[in-house]
Amino acid sequence: MNAVLIALLVLPLLGAALTLAPVFGPDRAVADRRALRLNTVVTGAVFLLALALAAGFDHDEPARMQATTDVSWIPALHVRFHLGVDGVSLPLIVLTALLTLLCALYSEKRLPNGEGRPSAQAFVGLFLLLEVGMLATFAVLDLLLFFAAFEIVLIPMYFLIARWGSGAKVPAANRFILYTLLGSAVMLLGFLLIGGKAGTFDMQALAAAHGNGLSHTTQVIAALAILVGLAVKAPAWPLHSWLPDAHTAAPTVGSVLLAGVMLKMGTYGLVRVLLPVVPDGATTLAPYLGAFAAVGIVYGSLACLALARPGAKGDLKRLIAYSSVGHMGFVLLGIASLTPVGVNGALFANIAHGLITGLLFFLVGALKDRYGTADLDTLSGATGAALYGRAPRIGALLAFAAVASLGLPGLAGFWGELLAMLGAFDPAAGLSRPAFVTYMVLAGIGTLLTAAYLLIMVKRVCMGDPKQPAPVAEVADLRAYEAVSWTPLAALTLLAGLWPALLLGLSDPAVKHLLGGG
Repeated sequence: MNAVLIALLVLPLLGAALTLAPVFGPDRAVADRRALRLNTVVTGAVFLLALALAAGFDHDEPARMQATTDVSWIPALHVRFHLGVDGVSLPLIVLTALLTLLCALYSEKRLPNGEGRPSAQAFVGLFLLLEVGMLATFAVLDLLLFFAAFEIVLIPMYFLIARWGSGAKVPAANRFILYTLLGSAVMLLGFLLIGGKAGTFDMQALAAAHGNGLSHTTQVIAALAILVGLAVKAPAWPLHSWLPDAHTAAPTVGSVLLAGVMLKMGTYGLVRVLLPVVPDGATTLAPYLGAFAAVGIVYGSLACLALARPGAKGDLKRLIAYSSVGHMGFVLLGIASLTPVGVNGALFANIAHGLITGLLFFLVGALKDRYGTADLDTLSGATGAALYGRAPRIGALLAFAAVASLGLPGLAGFWGELLAMLGAFDPAAGLSRPAFVTYMVLAGIGTLLTAAYLLIMVKRVCMGDPKQPAPVAEVADLRAYEAVSWTPLAALTLLAGLWPALLLGLSDPAVKHLLGGG
């Protein structure tokens, strides 16, 4: 199994390297088609490897690190090439492999092109390099390797936004890279402090020690640095302001991967590093993280309500980006509770958000392609965009994704939010229960506001009179390549909602192991 995990990382890296070789032919159009086909083949093979990894995983022992590789890499710095997966990281690896494959399939038909845009070869090289960084983040077990993987994703995403995006794409890309680089630099300081004091950067050894050998002051300082760095990527309020601009400017596949995977890297780091390695520091900072999470839930929902109202010139992509601030607030609240219930809810909400928001960004991208705009006022006009009448399959999918996002029972969005609030209702020993119950109440208000703005969006986009004048005369309904790219996300959203034990059975033993240090 360790060979499968290594191949999972090496294959997209080789694919990215191949795009630099002169093997696609001199004709630009032919070379672009071949490069995009290579992208689909490589990401398809990676997804099959991820499925093989999941099939070979010992589900009876999800707390045990499996498919491990552990060799010395840089002895002078005590850095080891250490890989492995457990019940926390396996679902995220499979989700990453799935979303990159679906984005590759979608890009074969809908890659932004035109004057001034680089070749598809460049796109594919950056896309596959992005996949390497995302997968490696969830597979590495050394703090410095984690930092390296965390950084690998920034440059490809920067160029995907700056070169293949739209609107104010260069300022949005600049803000994205500056925020995330600064956050990563702060996180690295925390890692170096831990490694210097503990004598190792090995995440398994540090988790097993569970803070032993690190003074309370060291743990608090390191936890603060790591928390700030990871909160930027999560993104936690008030470090979120790079996100709406990046999502609005990014191409569709960039938005899908940014929301579906890259936001998860921050919250995954909190569970993998912060909770087991510096538990005293996590306990000290948890009330503040919970407070910021609760404010983020309400803030994100209010921002979305403001964008959804008529006359606000609200951009649909921007609205969904702000919804991510609110939804990731539930993830952070679950983590802040420091309880198995809350952390399991956070990990479940991570996966649910990746599926649902990935589908929403695909759908909004399709609307922007058809109408030439994602402006809600332009789309809806006087009576509504009437997608139910003009493109009923897309309208139905958009309504499905919206009700999944608002946490309808039976769909994936419900369980993570419920468990996160349950964790806040009864937080870990040493945390103020009145404070966390207050956070839970704020989160509950956030769920009501979330339902309000999503139902307003559905009303304005899906309902209306199809005979009224519209920005375009005819709206094409669901196309074959769109159905292929989107159906797995809708199906998995339903499956995870009806069968939550599929994910919770994997994560629960691993979470208890990380929290207990045993």
